[in-house]
Amino acid sequence: MLNEYFIKQGIKEAQIEEFIRKKFPLGDYSKTEIQRTPLGIKIIIYTNKPGRIIGKSGKNINEMTEAVKQRFGLDNPQLDVKMIKNPNLDPRIVAKQIASALEKGYNYKKIGNLTIKRIIDSGAIGAEIIISGKLGGGKGMTGKFQKGYLKHCGEPVRTLVDYGFEEAQTRPGKIGIKVKIMKQFQDITGQIRDSVQHRIDIAPESGEVPDEEAVKKPSKEEGPAREAPERKATPKREAKPAKGAKPKPKKETPKAGARKSARKASEKKATPKKQGKPAGHTQKGASNLNVSK
Repeated sequence: MLNEYFIKQGIKEAQIEEFIRKKFPLGDYSKTEIQRTPLGIKIIIYTNKPGRIIGKSGKNINEMTEAVKQRFGLDNPQLDVKMIKNPNLDPRIVAKQIASALEKGYNYKKIGNLTIKRIIDSGAIGAEIIISGKLGGGKGMTGKFQKGYLKHCGEPVRTLVDYGFEEAQTRPGKIGIKVKIMKQFQDITGQIRDSVQHRIDIAPESGEVPDEEAVKKPSKEEGPAREAPERKATPKREAKPAKGAKPKPKKETPKAGARKSARKASEKKATPKKQGKPAGHTQKGASNLNVSK
């Protein structure tokens, strides 16, 4: 019985939040917080423009109170409005602003880059924007914009990262917008910080901040300067002739075929000729021939 009671209360709180979200215009409403008091249920509405929700002389807030009382059967509901100091660090308001800009026809890349820059300039540690849907083509696309330091898993995601989701209804179809903003981070010692401190920003125990130039450049008193290594002499290249100057005639070199013919001719001159046979020499067997007639 006790579990059923808490489940019903959780469902009722989700329905109240959805009902209030649909009643107010885009970009004004962030979230609701329900508190139970002895006098009744107190509903706190967080917004960046409280004047629009309250209305002239409290007209809108009174109508909303009666609508919640009749719709959900609450006894003596009380609606309170609280203003968000920095709306650029609220992911729900940022998602609604992006959705309204997409419905007006702006380019998703331009909106994503400008929004992520505005979030980081407002003091966030890290942020991520994911826009998915039909973004100017027949097929679905996804545009992801990320900057800074952001956690994606573990316990820090539940405690330090805020999440917001909104849908934009355009002509091609629905476009989903997811926004994650991390305003604080937990360092290695477990301490939660609101800003990142670099090494140069942290002063030592003496209280003097080291100068960057003194760290990079060694002083002359530490020791003699090192001698520069000797450079090897490189042959100079010939200068190119000026424009309009006549080029120098090149020496004619004989071709390979002409060289071979010259060598053969010189070899023939050097070799001696064969000596002829003596006059009295006769062929073998010439004496045995009969010459008589």
